[in-house]
Amino acid sequence: MASIVHLSRRFVGSLCPGGPPSDETEWATVQLLETEVDLWRAMSGPDRRHSVQVARRVERALGDEAPRPVLAAALLHDVGKKVSGLGTYGRVVATLSAMVVGHEFALHWSKGRGFIRRVGLYLRHDELGGDLLELAGSDPVTVAWAREHHWPEAMWTLPPHLAHALKDADDD
Repeated sequence: MASIVHLSRRFVGSLCPGGPPSDETEWATVQLLETEVDLWRAMSGPDRRHSVQVARRVERALGDEAPRPVLAAALLHDVGKKVSGLGTYGRVVATLSAMVVGHEFALHWSKGRGFIRRVGLYLRHDELGGDLLELAGSDPVTVAWAREHHWPEAMWTLPPHLAHALKDADDD
């Protein structure tokens, strides 16, 4: 589960609507396939800023061993959040709902209607993001991390040094 400190930082950061600076946007788009760039650009400004921060941390951690699919995984791990269409306050409600009743209700909620459906979709962002990336023709590493980034370590399929670099960089 994400730490309160991490969630608080993400909330405060999400109150500023813009995306990353143009030089970081340019760097990010170079790391992505053309179809991935479209997905990344569709993410909210705060989500794109967060993704660049995560990718830069991965780049520092792995150095020359940071292959493009791993940097793409860092940039796109939260791409499924866009499916829900929730804004900042809706995401807060979704996160608190999951903390109170658990993620077990996400599938049920996502089959509902209105706001409850959107909460369910948000809570399933890892699965939905993996699907989006698979449809976009992303590398299996990029797809796997989008799906697995909230899973327990014992379930990760990526090489441990890559998965740990990605997880440590995300801080959630």
